[in-house]
Amino acid sequence: MTPGVDSVVTIGPLYRADADRCAELERLLFPGDDPWSARAFREEIAAGHLYLAARDGDRLVGYAGLAFVAGPPRAEAEIHTIGVDPAHQRRGIGHALLLGLLEPADAVAATVFLEVRTDNVAAQALYEAEGFTVVGLRKRYYRPSGADAYTMRREPEQ
Repeated sequence: MTPGVDSVVTIGPLYRADADRCAELERLLFPGDDPWSARAFREEIAAGHLYLAARDGDRLVGYAGLAFVAGPPRAEAEIHTIGVDPAHQRRGIGHALLLGLLEPADAVAATVFLEVRTDNVAAQALYEAEGFTVVGLRKRYYRPSGADAYTMRREPEQ
């Protein structure tokens, strides 16, 4: 069990075998913004980036990924994606996935960056609750919709 998440949902590693389900969720969650393919997920996992899965029993209901882009003494990481099946949202799963990404980033004192749609108020609130602040605006960042994105940053917690 993961604290703060419904008792049946667990957080653990994302596997290459999960890529098709991730791509299915991407199509549900980001239909107008060039959702990631199964191949993209497999490539990210193969590259050694940190990817987590949220599972309700055996069913994948969420995923998240982070890549370290600079090492100490000024470590930096980027959150690539967080997605939760719409039928499982508002249950703390996205928050648990985010915390799972931030823990190893904090362990190496990494500053963490991410992009989030300017109209995704729920995601912005989640990120702000964990110490992220808006540091920039990327016009027409998401394709093909042309939606804008905020760049957010979080300093490491010691």
